Amino acid sequence: MHRRQKPSAAEHKRNLAAHGGALSMSHNDTRSFFNFSQLVLSAGHLKSPPVLKHSKITYFEVEILDVQSKKQICIVDKVPPSSTLLDVKHKFHKACPQWYPSRVGLQLERNGPYLKDSINIQSLAVSSIITLYFTDLGQQVGWTTFFLTEYTGPLLIYLLFYIRLSTIYDQVESTKNFRHPVVHLACFCHCLHYIRHLLETLFVHKFSGGHTPLKNMIKGCAFYWGFTSWIAYYINHPRYTPPSFGHRQVSFAALAFLMCEAGNHFINVTLAHQNHSGSKACFPSPTYNPFTWLFFLVSCPNYTYEVGSWISFTVMTQTLPVGIFACLMVVQMSLWAQKKHKLYLKRFYPEVRRKAAMIPVIF
Repeated sequence: MHRRQKPSAAEHKRNLAAHGGALSMSHNDTRSFFNFSQLVLSAGHLKSPPVLKHSKITYFEVEILDVQSKKQICIVDKVPPSSTLLDVKHKFHKACPQWYPSRVGLQLERNGPYLKDSINIQSLAVSSIITLYFTDLGQQVGWTTFFLTEYTGPLLIYLLFYIRLSTIYDQVESTKNFRHPVVHLACFCHCLHYIRHLLETLFVHKFSGGHTPLKNMIKGCAFYWGFTSWIAYYINHPRYTPPSFGHRQVSFAALAFLMCEAGNHFINVTLAHQNHSGSKACFPSPTYNPFTWLFFLVSCPNYTYEVGSWISFTVMTQTLPVGIFACLMVVQMSLWAQKKHKLYLKRFYPEVRRKAAMIPVIF
């Protein structure tokens, strides 16, 4: 049998020291964990740090097909979402220089309407690839050029007939016959009409479309220039006869013509400075100017005044060419007024529903 030996004094002290150290360490760990728990509880719920999201810009590819053959013309790649259709047209022009942007007509469907240049490309996207159909609109001209050319011609053509060139009239007959005052008045009114149009084109009107086909300008010039030549030839002819009721008829018609010209100008100025409430446009309302009070009755008073000018000019000169031209203007203006009236009904129904388009009750 082995006798159990008692530990020496030195070993006993070492054992006590080690045991006491272990107890002290365990006690300190407990206190540290308790303090950390209290700190967490007082701080509330722990929130995970925000995850940084790396945003990637998605680019679109625009596939442009020919509207007739459906063949691919080109692909415009790397189109940012913020791009407009006009930006796509500029990139398309770089790929195909023969078609400049104003000549390019793009459609979402083959039989659909042409898309506006201001439309955002992201609004057309169903996927990363957008398919558009291309139509060559032909040679284009700006609206300002269109109207300046259309109105400058009648102004100059009428003056050529007014001075009675020898190549147009017989020189002997021109010097022998006396000119009635209505001939000079008609020249003044005719020039005033087209000078007003030219000045309003430059300083009043705001054109949104941008361009129109060249063939439209050719047709407009042929219409206005041709009728001006016919009208001016009759009024300035040496054998022209004055109106049947003389001075009274001329004075009444001239006054009506000047009032219609003034009304047309003030209406165009009002349309160019339409009232806005916030971001929504409002239908033009009459102002303190009496010429704008026609807005109470019709939605397109500028066409009403335009027709009134030519009817007054017909009464003042009492010539068949002016009467035919006035009738054609009534038909054309009524068609334009009906089209614009329908647009007004969609946008401003409460204000426009009881108004006529151009002439009260009739149109």
